[in-house]
Amino acid sequence: MKVLVEAMEGLGHRVVKCNEPLRVSTAERVRLVRRPWLAGPVLLQLLKVWWRLARRARRIGRETPDVVLVGYLGVLDVHLARCCFAAPVILDNMAPLGGIAEDRDLPLGGLLRVIDRVASAASSVVVWDTEAHRILGSTTAKATEKALVVHVGAPDEWFHSDGGAPDPTGPLEVCFFGLYTPLQGTTVIAEAIRRVDARAAVTWTLIGDGQQRALVEETVGPNPSVRWVDWLEPEALARTVAAHDVCLGIFGTTPKAMRVVPNKVYQGAAAGCAVVTSGTESQRAVLGGAGIYVPAGDAEALADAIVALASDPEYLEERRSAARSRALEAFSPEALRDQIGEALRAASLRGRHRYWGH
Repeated sequence: MKVLVEAMEGLGHRVVKCNEPLRVSTAERVRLVRRPWLAGPVLLQLLKVWWRLARRARRIGRETPDVVLVGYLGVLDVHLARCCFAAPVILDNMAPLGGIAEDRDLPLGGLLRVIDRVASAASSVVVWDTEAHRILGSTTAKATEKALVVHVGAPDEWFHSDGGAPDPTGPLEVCFFGLYTPLQGTTVIAEAIRRVDARAAVTWTLIGDGQQRALVEETVGPNPSVRWVDWLEPEALARTVAAHDVCLGIFGTTPKAMRVVPNKVYQGAAAGCAVVTSGTESQRAVLGGAGIYVPAGDAEALADAIVALASDPEYLEERRSAARSRALEAFSPEALRDQIGEALRAASLRGRHRYWGH
């Protein structure tokens, strides 16, 4: 979302934020889907947030915006936006609820997919992150017509983060950050760490917490070359990643893992790291020749890729340079302006027809 806003501002548009955070973590939302009978207090909190949003929207003015952009996990907020503003609505649906349910084996997956479809139908334009997600989510001719694929990209801070260059004479420095979900394949990373230890000098920084972290810690075991960090704020995260040689992507084998390109791939490339990730069709389409690819779920192949980087400084530098060049070419807010401009134009045309053509 931040990249979309930066791109719109770069196009010369004035961006007015109308935001009231729903202070419910991702883990809490997953728990509620597993135990929907406990959702009452959260629904009450959501209604309170919507009331505050509606009041803020009234102050902005119903006729003021030319376009309304509804961000990440906003499939319910789309309907509030349509009520509050007489403007076309763009839905950033880069994390559809149905895909999250499928990836985490959650109940009510069918209901969540219906919520996704209804939100898409209420939007003037739906922005997807990959072609695979667009195909999955565009089940009708109308949905296909209003769908656009836009790179997630990386916020400006990732291109200018100064974490200090890695020591070229020291061990290879590898980082991963995430929520330890099956999609991310962190158990594959854990197995790769064990296999690399006896073959090359590598230090690992694993940032984040979540579903499979305890299993990953158990698999890795006591290891002085591994540093565990619970989490970092965005600017500190960008600086930390930029201080490493390699940023790991995802290695899971879930259906969603085959479709997504994770934020860490865009951000690691922007920070100047070599990017090692699974060789899915979606990720190859985005990174092209700038990525280092291994088969999903293959810890041995991941270990081999890390050892190759640790053993050849020239190869490492070439891969870092390729990833950074690809990020500047395709993932920066400046690079995304044309794509965002297309979304805005499409939303305006379709929105005028829908809202003002009667």
